Amino acid sequence: MRENTTGASEHEVWFPSGDGNHCAATLYLPEQRPGSRPPVIVMAHGLGAIRAMGLAAYAERFTAAGYACLVFDYRHFGDSEGMPRYLLSTRRQRADWAAAIAFARQLPQVDGTRIVAWGTSFGGGHAIHTAARRPAGLVAAIAQCPFTDGIASTLAIPPVNSVKATFAGVRDVAGALFGRAPHMITTAGPVDGTALMTAPDAESGYLALVPPGTDFRNEAAARVVFDILTDRPGRFTDRIEVPILFAVCETDSVAPAKTTLRFAARAPRGEVRTYADGHFDIYHGAAFDRVVADQLGFLHRHVPVSIDGEPRA
Repeated sequence: MRENTTGASEHEVWFPSGDGNHCAATLYLPEQRPGSRPPVIVMAHGLGAIRAMGLAAYAERFTAAGYACLVFDYRHFGDSEGMPRYLLSTRRQRADWAAAIAFARQLPQVDGTRIVAWGTSFGGGHAIHTAARRPAGLVAAIAQCPFTDGIASTLAIPPVNSVKATFAGVRDVAGALFGRAPHMITTAGPVDGTALMTAPDAESGYLALVPPGTDFRNEAAARVVFDILTDRPGRFTDRIEVPILFAVCETDSVAPAKTTLRFAARAPRGEVRTYADGHFDIYHGAAFDRVVADQLGFLHRHVPVSIDGEPRA
């Protein structure tokens, strides 16, 4: 356990997910009065990313405002279990989300009847999908620069890059049929490279999130290109019954804003905040401060922290 100067604490925990594996997570707890149980925000990152890539900054802001946070790594990535490593599967990651929420629901330190799903980038698409399913205890969601449409994201990169990524995916799928180790593709690469993200700001913006000395590889099993192409979590927004905040970057090079805004407009209780920033800009600096302030405002309105039975403003 680690404790900071505000009285908040951090605990390293594990929870079971599929195939007998466990996901690693950090449980952030605010300073609590005896008997108090705060709402809990379940948080996960984007495409091939791990919780060490900037999510602590969000969790610390939320915890300072009185919320608990459960920040986890997907199976096959980061500190979580799962072989082969760097296997990026939409189905498996959404199962990890369900397992994380089930775990949060039974934590004795938090109010398991007031859970918020918070996801960014590819994880934002998972948060949308999770909110549409509305597992027990889920009362709100936040989707930050969310991936909402695989076709729109694919069309945002040069066609030659899409072709190269597709060939890498075919090679990986074919190899898997013969029991070979996964064929890897770079997650964020140069504009003319073979990678899942090749926008001008992708490689520098993505790698800037990796803390020095972190055990991280900028790659994933190439078969995920087919998951990306066929996945459209935005089509579920009209099924979301809980309040959901869409934080949309107007100059997003990875998850096109126009498509996200169209899907967000269909959410019955959706709220939208737009930012004149790029996909990778809102993890730091003034852009980070703006987006966190809006997210805290959303949380205070819809999932207020209570102190002795009274909401915290």
